Amino acid sequence: MKKYSLLTIFLFSAFFVKAQEDNEWTLQECVNYALENNIQVKQSELDVELAELGRRDAIGNFLPNINASATNSWNTGLTQNVTTGVLQTQTTRNFSAGVTASLNLFDGLRNFKQLQRAKISELASQYALDRMKDDITLFVADSYLQVLFNKQNLEILRLQNEVTQEQMERTRELVDAGSLPQGDLLEIEATNADEQQRIIVAQNNIRISLISLAQTLLIKDYENFDIVERDYNILGTEILDNPVEDIVEQAKEERSEIKIAEANRELAQKDVEIARGAYYPSVGAFFNYNTRESGQGRIVGAEIDPNDPTREIGIVEETGDVVVAPNTLTTIGSPLPFFEQLQRNDGVTYGVQVSVPIFSGFATRNQVRRSQVNARRAEYELEQAELDLEANVYQAYVDAEGAFEAYEAALVAANAQEQAFDYSTQRFDVGISNAFEFSQAKLRYENAQSEVLRTKYDYIFKLKVLELYFGVPVTDLKF
Repeated sequence: MKKYSLLTIFLFSAFFVKAQEDNEWTLQECVNYALENNIQVKQSELDVELAELGRRDAIGNFLPNINASATNSWNTGLTQNVTTGVLQTQTTRNFSAGVTASLNLFDGLRNFKQLQRAKISELASQYALDRMKDDITLFVADSYLQVLFNKQNLEILRLQNEVTQEQMERTRELVDAGSLPQGDLLEIEATNADEQQRIIVAQNNIRISLISLAQTLLIKDYENFDIVERDYNILGTEILDNPVEDIVEQAKEERSEIKIAEANRELAQKDVEIARGAYYPSVGAFFNYNTRESGQGRIVGAEIDPNDPTREIGIVEETGDVVVAPNTLTTIGSPLPFFEQLQRNDGVTYGVQVSVPIFSGFATRNQVRRSQVNARRAEYELEQAELDLEANVYQAYVDAEGAFEAYEAALVAANAQEQAFDYSTQRFDVGISNAFEFSQAKLRYENAQSEVLRTKYDYIFKLKVLELYFGVPVTDLKF
């Protein structure tokens, strides 16, 4: 029985540990989840879908338009009776049907230009989606690194507080033995209280940063959300070995904001070409099939067929057609069959139509000029985008260099503060220095360790920004 109880406890513990691991997110998982669920990304994906539909519309302009129609109407009022010729109030029925097909043969090549424009617009929407994904990735990475910094900073505070508590117990023993004054114990107790307060603040910072990251990912379960605690090391500074001019040129070829500006310039140029197409004549072909049927298609007269005395012939008043049928005299005034009338009354119309623009109140000319203005504006926007990108790359390069130098300086400072703290601890242990000097050395060492963490993650993030400008895809960002 005891064996089964131990097995149950083991399985439960394994399940609990697995559940904890399932709630801990890696950076890549956070990025992938954000790219799949972020509202702005979804909106950009809808823009891509709309651009694709626009391209399909442009393709459809090359296909013929086919429409079918049918009308069945009743007219009530004073009309002439087609059988007796007398005016009388009556109800007549008329039916008509037709099929029309039209095809645009030439419209100043506007259809071709519109298709080219739709393809460019589709590319531009895809570039905008790529840029949105880059921005979301950096935002998630920044939030993720902030959580890591807060967690590791808390660990430093806890380790240092353990040292403080050990020193506090040792000092209490020495005070009780009369080797140290009471003031040293009070100083260390105050340091311990201050560190406990800083630990509480650090715990709150972790919680706030986790909630911020969860909100970025649109995760509602804040209580169970956590990230994998691991240390991200400095991967190297190889990218800083490249001249900043090379990074700028690479960014102009790879970055989405430049591709978007270039696509917008091409779109504006296509708009000019489309507007100019209105100066040319348009040529179209059409084909129409129609037929009709009416309740007034009646046999109004009959006589013996001179060629065959056994038959009778009748005349349809509406069409003038001669019909031959048995017992024609008995069907005077009755309509012909529905499908027979449709067959007798059908016809086709086909041809080519040419439309030559002569004067449109300057509308075409003004539209061309308006498109030319927008094209010049797009050129300026491309130049501005290149200038902005160059400034951003230089800023990112300087930031990454400065962050790395700050990190190296923080390492040197932390090493010096560690040695100073060790020396202060030794002096305090032998009674040469007091508790205040020990607490100050310890505080400086804690701050130096925290600064190492801050500069480290600041450099990692700024390095990733620079890598994106260099053309490293989002999926290749390795922390």
